[in-house]
Amino acid sequence: MIPRRTPPTPTADHAHPAHTTPADLRRHLDAHLPGAAQAWLGRALDEAAEHPGAHAPVPAWELRLAEAGRRCGTEHADAVRVLILHAARADTDTLTRVYRQGTADERRAVLHALSHLVPGPDALHLVEDALRTNDTRLVAAALGPYAARHLAPHPWRHAVLKCLFTGVRVGEVADLPRRAAGDTELARMLRAFAEERTAAGRPVPEDLHRVLALTAPPPAAEPGLDGKES
Repeated sequence: MIPRRTPPTPTADHAHPAHTTPADLRRHLDAHLPGAAQAWLGRALDEAAEHPGAHAPVPAWELRLAEAGRRCGTEHADAVRVLILHAARADTDTLTRVYRQGTADERRAVLHALSHLVPGPDALHLVEDALRTNDTRLVAAALGPYAARHLAPHPWRHAVLKCLFTGVRVGEVADLPRRAAGDTELARMLRAFAEERTAAGRPVPEDLHRVLALTAPPPAAEPGLDGKES
């Protein structure tokens, strides 16, 4: 039997491009980018806002996505790319094109941008594609707020298992406590995975215990003096 353990309290990442509003992302970048990078970002955003459509084989703003790391630093590149996509008002077709033609870094930015740009499930095919890869950074990016809202229970459960199998921290799974709460099927899958690991002489990931604790059903309310639940 796998003991239940108390999950850690998640910490907020105020600069995470999928969990932070575009306005707050811009304020964060303004506070951290040097002057030359801020000027480049301002020009890139203006360009995207003025020419959002595909007026050329490759719109100029899409070329800026490739430059983001060099111009603004790799630690800020995801946020910069998300802001450019947002300024360009990229729709699902545009996001799909950028994802299909882009590097892994650009694909990750598209996944981060989904929650800001696509209100419905139309872009789930991008999440599903990322979850089929063995790129752990893409898998982590795919499990942001957009997947939390729209990914169906069965593929979502398998995505959680994939995190455990590939070493992606379950803290990357957006809205994990809500979606895992009382999920008896996820609990079954976690126990089966743990048993397989133990039988093979392999360690059970610590994160598995954290997720399993989240699947516990809420405690039953204590009955009142009249014999009814209070």
